[in-house]
Amino acid sequence: MKKFYTLIRDLIINRKLLWQMTKRDFRQRYLGSYLGILWAFIQPTITVFIFWFVFQVGFKAVPVNNFPFILWLICGMFPWFFLSESIQSATYSVTESAFLVKKIVFRVELLPIVKIMSAFVVHIFFIAVLFIMFAIYGYPPTIYNLQIIYYLFAMICLALGLSWLTSSLTVFLRDIGQFVSMILQFGFWGTPIFWNLQMIPQQFHFILKLNPAYYLVEGYRQSFIYHEWFWQHWHLTAYFWILTAAIMLLGAWCFKKLRPHFADVL
Repeated sequence: MKKFYTLIRDLIINRKLLWQMTKRDFRQRYLGSYLGILWAFIQPTITVFIFWFVFQVGFKAVPVNNFPFILWLICGMFPWFFLSESIQSATYSVTESAFLVKKIVFRVELLPIVKIMSAFVVHIFFIAVLFIMFAIYGYPPTIYNLQIIYYLFAMICLALGLSWLTSSLTVFLRDIGQFVSMILQFGFWGTPIFWNLQMIPQQFHFILKLNPAYYLVEGYRQSFIYHEWFWQHWHLTAYFWILTAAIMLLGAWCFKKLRPHFADVL
């Protein structure tokens, strides 16, 4: 609890530095490309279009629960984009910033947060796209949409805990980055993003719901499509936060234990 309070205090104190580092991260990631940071928005958009074309145009996908397939699809893909991009990029946050790690006065714990903030900026754009797409199809905003703030906070907590763990381990085991990429690929296909959970036999539903990404993806759909509050699914909510709290504690502990040795290895 004390460490969490200290982290929040440091975020407030270093908010200007974090924003400057986030902008710098954007520039470096797309440095030299003609379209620059637009690629951060173009690539996920093209991915959504490809899946929509393949499944709705090619395979003639029918509406899901009497809801347009494309709206149902993007409600699942957009949160996954944010979660996977945050974890993937934050995994290398420490190794990419060795010059900062060697500075004693710098809080290295902030490095994964910079990557998460970069992904967050892009995700805000896609949330706006969600509202626009729903408006085009004749679905105006509702009070349930306010839950997006809650699910954003939930995703950030999960991503932060995992990134503390993976970024600290990657310093010593570079294969961790490849392992994370593999897990994310498996997680994409194992999460009901473009397929409906009802397509799977009932006895496997429990196993699939153990995936924390399921809670987040379904949360977006509950906010935009099903119009259900997160506390109506209290058992999934309790499970998600117990798991997320455990991951954050483990990630923070691992980062704290390994941090003194970062400079020696890097």
